[in-house]
Amino acid sequence: MSKPPITVKLAPHQKEALGKLQNGSVLQGGVGTGKSRVAAAYYVLTEEHEEVVVITTAKKRDSLDWEREFARFGVGKERDGTVAGILEVDSWNNIHKYVDRENTFFIFDEQRLVGAGKWAKSFLKIAKRNRWILLSATPGDTWLDYIPVFVANGFYKNRTEFKREHVIYKPFSRYPVVERYVGVNRLVKLRNQILVHMPYARQTTRHSVNVWCSYDEEKMARITHGRWNFFEDRPIENVAEMFLLMRRVANSDPSRAHKLLELIDKHPRLIVFYNFNFELDIIRSLTGTLWQQRGLAFAEWNGHKHQEIPREDKWVYAVQFVAGAEGWNCTTTDSIAFWSLPYSYKIWEQAHGRIDRMDTPFSDLYYYILRSKAAIDFAIWRSLMSKQNFQVSQFDLEDAEYFDKVYQTDPSSEGTQDKHEAYLESKHGGRKHGGRVPDRPALQDRGEGRGRPARARTR
Repeated sequence: MSKPPITVKLAPHQKEALGKLQNGSVLQGGVGTGKSRVAAAYYVLTEEHEEVVVITTAKKRDSLDWEREFARFGVGKERDGTVAGILEVDSWNNIHKYVDRENTFFIFDEQRLVGAGKWAKSFLKIAKRNRWILLSATPGDTWLDYIPVFVANGFYKNRTEFKREHVIYKPFSRYPVVERYVGVNRLVKLRNQILVHMPYARQTTRHSVNVWCSYDEEKMARITHGRWNFFEDRPIENVAEMFLLMRRVANSDPSRAHKLLELIDKHPRLIVFYNFNFELDIIRSLTGTLWQQRGLAFAEWNGHKHQEIPREDKWVYAVQFVAGAEGWNCTTTDSIAFWSLPYSYKIWEQAHGRIDRMDTPFSDLYYYILRSKAAIDFAIWRSLMSKQNFQVSQFDLEDAEYFDKVYQTDPSSEGTQDKHEAYLESKHGGRKHGGRVPDRPALQDRGEGRGRPARARTR
């Protein structure tokens, strides 16, 4: 693929990814690595008198980030102000308005195609009639999350066919629970066909710090052993309610508020991610006192309020994980505190990327994880780490090979060797094994190759 006929400068990792993109690709790059610019360049290079529609988050639509990105390439929203097609930017909530479009190039920003809901169905209708690419730092936590893009690329006819061939459900359960997957080798090959990985050696260094908090063991025992909801003074109805109550006891302990106060003293500008409304109430009461005493500004982003980041010298910005983990960035602070843990690794990684941008002035970024030693916190943490392993399992070796290739091609490139060594240091503790990542065992199909054929049970 030739260079774009424009003067926009692309970084080496962006040029590498641009040459691999094709219709139906999923551009996977870390948060803040410039996926938007690559997508705009790909459209300018390949458009055939097509309009371009960007489906993104509401916050990113309102911030006009995509308009500024396309303006670098001469693409605008008016017929007399564009060198190619007309640009439209809309949110995922309005994706159904475009199901009848034809001869249009679609850019789907962020992976919101999980499940079989309205968004996924609208996406499949659009993909049949138009060219498209999808941008995401975290395409999926499990194989089920890949079903819409697999179907859109013609690998499977529908969700039913995918599940029939690859999903085994647990027997005797009240609702469908995935026990394991079969035919994983084929799934890995299909994923490799559509994913375009864009590795980037960041200039920043992430420092994750566990901030240990206490919890009320007596209250926790009343929930786990007594099965009693003492908040409403009634028995616990089911396991889901028990888990929520366990999280409430752990996450509402006064020690978390004390730890957050210490972090605010250490970092005058702090983003705080949270999950539940009761956590927000604690943060509000805490910052309300600090506003009166120290003039600390406070703002929040959630399903009820969409406030911008304060411009004062000292502030706290409370963000709900699901509502605000994607589609915005902040380069005026180097610190994030996680009041509690999310269940999704995709949301977890996206939240980290809000301050880890290519244009951030900070080289060291700090992430404070407020955790207790309660069983529920350890269980959620193990779940996050297992989903992380699924996300990065296929790319560790490829990233190292990429930086080896760049260094061999242009060893005099400024900072290339340092970036390569820094990457290996962060991933594998230095240039072990001759600077290469050791081979990992291939993914195996559980239930196959053990003297018995795989048995697919569907429900």
